[in-house]
Parts: sequence; structure tokens; C-alpha cells
Amino acid sequence: MFDVIANRGGTLENGTKHFLNSCWDLVIAHPPCTYLAVSGARWYYHPDDKKLPIEQRRPHPKFPDRAKDREDAVQFFMDVSKIGVNKLAIENPVGIMSSRWRKPDQIIEPWQFGHEASKKTCLWLKNLPLLTPTNIVGKGEIYVSKSGNKSPKWFTDIFFSGVSPEERRKLRSKTFPGIADSMALQWGGRIIAA
Repeated sequence: MFDVIANRGGTLENGTKHFLNSCWDLVIAHPPCTYLAVSGARWYYHPDDKKLPIEQRRPHPKFPDRAKDREDAVQFFMDVSKIGVNKLAIENPVGIMSSRWRKPDQIIEPWQFGHEASKKTCLWLKNLPLLTPTNIVGKGEIYVSKSGNKSPKWFTDIFFSGVSPEERRKLRSKTFPGIADSMALQWGGRIIAA
């Protein structure tokens, strides 16, 4: 099953969910992370309720349906995890699936694959080896805000680039090419060689 995000290079433009049969040799899935990643956790609860126990917190006033959206995202992720294929990789940033399902088999970073950037990325694997780093470089610059918060410079550059929130989301969620190349060569290459 997959869900194609409109205008992201897929054949479908409407985000329709489709079920895959088991004729695929390998599936590398990238479920949408908007409601799964820890980076969005602050948007679940009302800002005034930080000191309250979670069960007493009100929904965020700007995103009152966020909890339902998260449950839908968890269900989609779990549906992907049950695809009837022999070799499966699911990629997602550090987030709720580590506690809602299971710990990832591997956590990788772009700097292990030739990009001077930090972005912890989890891999849940079925019948695939761990991804071997191919080109370890520096971890990239860190931006420190006036409040002392730290974030990778590549992430901050996107935030201050002047693009729309939707375009920022797309840019932040992209898989770094060095990681994608390594997945194709190390996992896809094994299938071709078999």
C-alpha cells in the first residue's frame, strides 16, 4: 500500500491509498512523518498546559485535530509495516513509532553518507542488512537561536528561506541523496545480484 503526495513525482495526484500485492522484490517506504516525528510534539497540546499531566492537557488551539491525525498516521505506518513483501525498509525520523511499535533496527545520519548535515533517521528493516555508511563527513553547522535552542543549519536555512509552510515541509522531509543512493545500491543491488 502506498500514498502518493500530490505533485511529488508519483503517478497519482490525489493522494489515494493503494494496496500493493506481493509481487515486489523490495519496498522502501517513507510514510509521511508530520504527525509521527518528535519535532512536531509541541503542536499536540495547548501551550498554557505544559505543566499539566498529558491526560489533562487541552488540544492545541491551532491544531485541535492533531491527536486524531497522529492516530491516522500511526495506522498508516502500521499498514505499511504489514505489506506482504519479503524485503521491506521503512524510513522515518525519530518519533512516536519507537514506542508505539518497536525500536528501529538502525538510526542513520546524512553525515554518514556524504552530506554535512544532521538528521537522525530511523530504519525498520525486514530481511535486509543494516545500511553501511559510505562517506563519513562532518556533522554540519549548528544554528543557535537567541533563546539558546539549537538546530541544524540546513533546517534553519529552509525555515528562513521565505518559502511557504507546505514547501518547507516538503524540503525538510526529503531523503538526502547519499542515503537514497546507498539504499538503492546496497539493498537493490543485492536483489539484482541474486
